[in-house]
Amino acid sequence: MLKYVNTGVVFQEIPDEVTLAVNIANCPCHCPGCHSKYLWENVGKPLTPMVIDQLLKQYDSDITCIAFMGGDSEPTYINTLARYIHREHPEYRVAWYSGRQRIPSAVRKSDFDYIKVGPYIAHLGCLKERTTNQRLYKKASGDDFTDITSRFWK
Repeated sequence: MLKYVNTGVVFQEIPDEVTLAVNIANCPCHCPGCHSKYLWENVGKPLTPMVIDQLLKQYDSDITCIAFMGGDSEPTYINTLARYIHREHPEYRVAWYSGRQRIPSAVRKSDFDYIKVGPYIAHLGCLKERTTNQRLYKKASGDDFTDITSRFWK
């Protein structure tokens, strides 16, 4: 069962969106230099559709997007939650921040509006650095996505 540790409303993770970030535990990536090592452990509360409903009700008028920050230990379940949100709460966009280099083939990318991929590699920097290996993609149509990483660069 996928677990989450905490949530927070953020303004910089997804351009042009007010995002509810859901920090997911049990991260298998263990990137050197990770700023969220507390998410490596299998801790927290189960993340279910009912919990998603409660979170969206709690933050209803404050957000436009929900972002799963992690979930690489159970990517098909992240996909299930994204599909659920689009079906039951179509007014929200869905994002996924994955530490993997690629999204597993079992995941339907079209169920997401934004997907960030790439492990954190300290000497390459995060999304705001032009040298980053990480990429943020925005859904264009169907399974087609556009790389919008440059929106983070100054």
